[in-house]
Amino acid sequence: MNESRKNIIQMVVVAVAVIFLVKLFSIQVLDDKYAQAATSNIIHKVIEYPYRGTIRDRNGKLIVYNTPQFDLTITPKEVRVLDTAKFCDLFEITKEELKTKYATLKAGKGFSYVKPNPFIKQLSERDLARIQDYLIDFPGFDVQARTSRAYTYPVLANALGYVSEINKRQLDRDTADYYHQGDYIGQSGLEAYYEDQLRGKRGVRFKKRNVRGIEMGDFEDGKFDTLAVRGENLITTIDIDLQRYGEELMKGKSGSIVAIEPSTGEILSLVSGPSYDPNELSGKEYSKNYYRISSDSLKPLFNRPLMAQYRPGSIFKIIQAMVGLQEGVITKQTYIPCIKYPMNCHYHGAGETLVGAITHSCNPYFYNVMKRMVNQGVSEDPFEDTRIGIKKWNDYIESFGLGSPLGIDLPSEKSGMVPSVAYYDRAYNGRPWKFSNIYSISIGEGENLVVPIQMANFAALVANRGYYYIPHLVKSVGDSGEPLPRFKEKHHTMVDDKYFDIAVEAMANVIKEGTGQYRAKLKDIEVCGKTGTVQNDPLPDHSVFIAFAPRDNPKIAVSVYVENAGQGARAAASIASLMIEKYLLGGTERPNIEAYVKKGDFL
Repeated sequence: MNESRKNIIQMVVVAVAVIFLVKLFSIQVLDDKYAQAATSNIIHKVIEYPYRGTIRDRNGKLIVYNTPQFDLTITPKEVRVLDTAKFCDLFEITKEELKTKYATLKAGKGFSYVKPNPFIKQLSERDLARIQDYLIDFPGFDVQARTSRAYTYPVLANALGYVSEINKRQLDRDTADYYHQGDYIGQSGLEAYYEDQLRGKRGVRFKKRNVRGIEMGDFEDGKFDTLAVRGENLITTIDIDLQRYGEELMKGKSGSIVAIEPSTGEILSLVSGPSYDPNELSGKEYSKNYYRISSDSLKPLFNRPLMAQYRPGSIFKIIQAMVGLQEGVITKQTYIPCIKYPMNCHYHGAGETLVGAITHSCNPYFYNVMKRMVNQGVSEDPFEDTRIGIKKWNDYIESFGLGSPLGIDLPSEKSGMVPSVAYYDRAYNGRPWKFSNIYSISIGEGENLVVPIQMANFAALVANRGYYYIPHLVKSVGDSGEPLPRFKEKHHTMVDDKYFDIAVEAMANVIKEGTGQYRAKLKDIEVCGKTGTVQNDPLPDHSVFIAFAPRDNPKIAVSVYVENAGQGARAAASIASLMIEKYLLGGTERPNIEAYVKKGDFL
């Protein structure tokens, strides 16, 4: 019996010994995580953040650059007894803020007890100089160098966008696992659209340190280090002087200015009003400033050139004219009496031919043009005939770049709307409808919606006599000297190019003797334009104007929308002509018009 018990005990001892031997073999040979844990106590991994690419204007002027900033990090395991009063005094925070910061950090995703965690972010060089000599008194706290964005000019904020800390939703979408908690990412504008090019590539350095946390030099002489690779620079199409002038003209107003070089589609100016200083959304005041700006009832963060959707108003009549010519329902000589029915009109005489109708913006003329286009007698049923006509009309209008995003190199571009058969079927709840129900779209009212960038593109399209390039803001990515390939493709409409000479002639007449003659005419430059007054009941109408100049070999095309400013021949025409002068001549020769715009009393 005793011998049996002795054997059992021996077997248990042997079994335990074998288990220990197997475990030791596993730890020391098969599984390296314990070795890694030991190594991590002497190896300090330092992330090196790359410089983000700079952004310049078309003439090489620096718009966006990097400025040094620093994050104070905390490694909780290494923190000794903390003199909170001294710490709070040094970093200019209260004890309550200190407790809140740590509690928030500890509760956040990615918190580590043994690795550095960002604690106080975006310290300036001045802040660092003030605290650097005292950091030795606070074991567990260290400084991580990085950069933030800075802006040479207080303009172009809506187009440039801003950079801020990545959020949880963005982290979850990062399938490439590039970003980590605490990283910064482009949140809007060019910063977001060209994030992959601008961000660069992180580097890493491994530093040795002793048990007291004191660095002892590079690990393995830097054998495992990788260098940070700076992001690619962007050369934009923007003329920063023109941009600054446009924002000055738009002060105190809601609306937009878009200026394009017709021959390339390059955007010369993209003004959204009201806007904000881009420097306000950079640095440690970001959160406070963002809350204030985003809470502003005038919506400075709303990028009106790309996101505001308005009725086009009378500028749409030029498109109607081109479609009517292509369909053969009118010619240049077609005369239509102005009987002021079924819609009213400006006073301009008993009737007009096509060029005169555009020049004097005759509403009944374009009512008749569209009626002829839509109801061509393809079907004896007037309801079905209208459906057939609207389908064909819709295809024409969409070929002008309306009804869908153009594809500009900025996020959040809206589509506007070209009403379709399906739209009217929904709107009339399955009840029949015909042209007499929808005729307001013939003069750019009713269900038509356009985005300002689309109308600037339309002005460029007419300037080119029938084609356009997708508007874009970046002229060159990195050292390529080229924009993205899709911005070099020509896009033609469904209308023959030959008809656009008639549109050019009519738009020149608008400035010579029509609705644009008082504030858009320039002494030595032949401007071609079209006014629009967009209904906005119960508020005052929007003032709208498109133009290009000079008539031959155009260098600039412009669209201007000024909300609640009344007739297009006033506010919008004045601003557009001043932008043309500024770009072509370097300044205005009409100080009275400039003063009128800056005063802003259009009504």
